Amino acid sequence: MSPAGAGRRTPRRTRQRQAVADLLAAHPGFISAQRVHSLLAEGGIEVGLATVYRCLAQMVAGGELDTIVAESAEVLYRRCSADHHHHLVCRRCGTTVEVHDPQVESWADGVARAHGFADVNHRVEVMGVCRACAL
Repeated sequence: MSPAGAGRRTPRRTRQRQAVADLLAAHPGFISAQRVHSLLAEGGIEVGLATVYRCLAQMVAGGELDTIVAESAEVLYRRCSADHHHHLVCRRCGTTVEVHDPQVESWADGVARAHGFADVNHRVEVMGVCRACAL
């Protein structure tokens, strides 16, 4: 008999993956893979760009990161809370606010029901300019 979880592979905690995780834990907003790569390099940590993408993909699959698609169509990554939420994101500086709003949930459920959809999930990202950048 095989042990529980056999057959499922948990990504190894490599030095590179830990460096990516540490950088994201310290970064306040969403960030691109290329920016993660350049910040690691600036800090003297050698990690290939392909490795950064692989680490990010593993972390997204493991539920450790949220992703959004920026207006430029670039995927951005951020460590976020595990509960369901939405985001307000500043187009200029990347400042991000997690939003928990039951009205959004009710609206999404109502729209889905009105169109005969079931088993629905959703993501809401509101892009704008934060107060600091608007000054």
